[in-house]
Amino acid sequence: MARAGHGWSAAAAKRSEEEEGEDPLDARIARSGCLEQHRQLQECMAEQRDWRHCQEQVRAFGACMARRQQQR
Repeated sequence: MARAGHGWSAAAAKRSEEEEGEDPLDARIARSGCLEQHRQLQECMAEQRDWRHCQEQVRAFGACMARRQQQR
């Protein structure tokens, strides 16, 4: 919301409101192309409640993110 005297523009206020609805980390993961691996890891973590039981998913997600970093 733009307020006089605060130096906010209407566009900046709108961006701020939109960004509040989306987690920046989730957005970055979605853009990485590794969203499916992340979803599988999250599901495993929800079921197992211990990341040590989700090593296959941890490795798959890590490998996907590493590939994306190398492509940059």
